[in-house]
Amino acid sequence: MAPLYTLPGKLNRKVGRAMHDYRMFSAGDRVLVAVSGGIDSLVLAALLVQWQKKAPIDFSLVACHIDHGFWQGRQGPPAETIGEQLGLFDLGLMVFREWQFPSSPRTCFSCSRNRRSQLFTLARSEGCNKIAFGHHQDDLIETFFLNAVYSGNISTMLPRQDIFSGTLSLVRPMAYLGKEEVASLGRAWRLTGVPNLCALAVDTRREKIRAMLSRLFAEEPGARSSLFAALGNVRQEYLLGGWRQS
Repeated sequence: MAPLYTLPGKLNRKVGRAMHDYRMFSAGDRVLVAVSGGIDSLVLAALLVQWQKKAPIDFSLVACHIDHGFWQGRQGPPAETIGEQLGLFDLGLMVFREWQFPSSPRTCFSCSRNRRSQLFTLARSEGCNKIAFGHHQDDLIETFFLNAVYSGNISTMLPRQDIFSGTLSLVRPMAYLGKEEVASLGRAWRLTGVPNLCALAVDTRREKIRAMLSRLFAEEPGARSSLFAALGNVRQEYLLGGWRQS
């Protein structure tokens, strides 16, 4: 079974570089791994289990899934499938039940904000000082374009973000991996993502950005790496308002 869960050298180096560049983990960390059930979060959980075994430091993992109850009347709880898959990696799953009801007014923004608040609460109750998310390189590039096109600002998700005066850090260990690289790990490790059954799950704006970038990358194969490099190579003096910094 062991070869099934091997992390290829090239991808291992990318993960290691991201962790080193952003000092993601330290000795004694207790990491809450946010597992939605999508393939990215499942791969992250499996990857961290393997990384934990070979890292020169000791840190602990707590995998959690927030169950919003969207599955009711349609199928069994996704947490069961998620837990079974994580069990193959000897990782248990903590399920936090926060059911949403059809009569409750909600939007994707409010749901996302509530889910993040729930993760903060779980991290505090479980004594975790880090929360790990399964976002990858493509997610960071897409978020940059989403913010620029729809919100009028230049920003993206950070591989590491310290909050609450540094008492809690949000980390994204797969920030240097492309979407297809993450998917390839999912296939190699025989992981299967569970569908998001929320009626509001489709982010049409992100899908538009994703389609636009897909066309760009097809025409310019090197654009993905250049765009990602640009996120860390900001020339403030050549942006509007940059003169205020001089």
